[in-house]
Amino acid sequence: MYEACTQQPYDRVFLELGPFPIYWYGVLIMLGALIGLIMATREGKRLNLHKDFFVDLLVYAIPAAIVGARLYYVAFEFESYNSLIEVIDIRQGGLAIHGALIASVLVAYFYTKIKNVSFWKVTDIAAPSILFGQMLGRWGNFMNQEAYGGPISQSAYKNFHQYIPDWIMNNMCVDGLYHHPTFLYESMWSLLGIVLLLVLRYKVNPRRAVIFLTYVMWYSVGRFFIEGMRTDSLYLVGDLRVAQLISILLILGCLYVLYYRRKHGYDNVLYDGTPLDQHGNPKPQNKQKSKKNTNKKKKK
Repeated sequence: MYEACTQQPYDRVFLELGPFPIYWYGVLIMLGALIGLIMATREGKRLNLHKDFFVDLLVYAIPAAIVGARLYYVAFEFESYNSLIEVIDIRQGGLAIHGALIASVLVAYFYTKIKNVSFWKVTDIAAPSILFGQMLGRWGNFMNQEAYGGPISQSAYKNFHQYIPDWIMNNMCVDGLYHHPTFLYESMWSLLGIVLLLVLRYKVNPRRAVIFLTYVMWYSVGRFFIEGMRTDSLYLVGDLRVAQLISILLILGCLYVLYYRRKHGYDNVLYDGTPLDQHGNPKPQNKQKSKKNTNKKKKK
């Protein structure tokens, strides 16, 4: 038996400017991008990146992410569209986060090459910001009443879901039944991931690329399990969900990159830019300069 309900969904519209509605989804996505930009800019400044670096990068990355998210979704739902206009129209949803990530990472790769900046340095800095944007973006799914799971059993509701705030569960009332708030599960998983990445950044100072690859693996693990609960998944063949397959491939890919970089000595720099010797110990820096300065002072 499932837990019944009668609540009506919240209004998806944040503000109406004449005939043009502004949806909560878009507002929360842009708010996540803004806060993420502030986070990345401050950390980039600490690590000697130009203050406008991430602003300039987002000018290219955001449009690419939207296009990538739409193309990814359409590629697996192509038979649902009858014209190019329907493909372009994103007002009714149809954006896939994996497509957005792939497109934006590609843009970042080429942008860092043009600017002669380490790609891994930039992605390590941006990783917590990206995850923050994803966390906030899931609340846009909440306002749209989408990205939810199957119906909640009465026993599950009594043991767990009744303790979730009513204002959340009320919008998970779909067709007379409460549904699993998978958007909430993923949002909380993302929050834990942000904490993990910040601990790595400020307490561990790992080798370069570790933070970004940890982000990808963390998100992929959570997405794999949460995706299995959702009712709006994209399917590849039969019951094989696209997001779960991509998550597995991303985890394996990240592990291989970590192994490859270590084996070939490409991870000889720490997150904060400190170079490492062949034994993995930080190289002494500026000692000769400091000695020269000391000698000059003595001569004076």
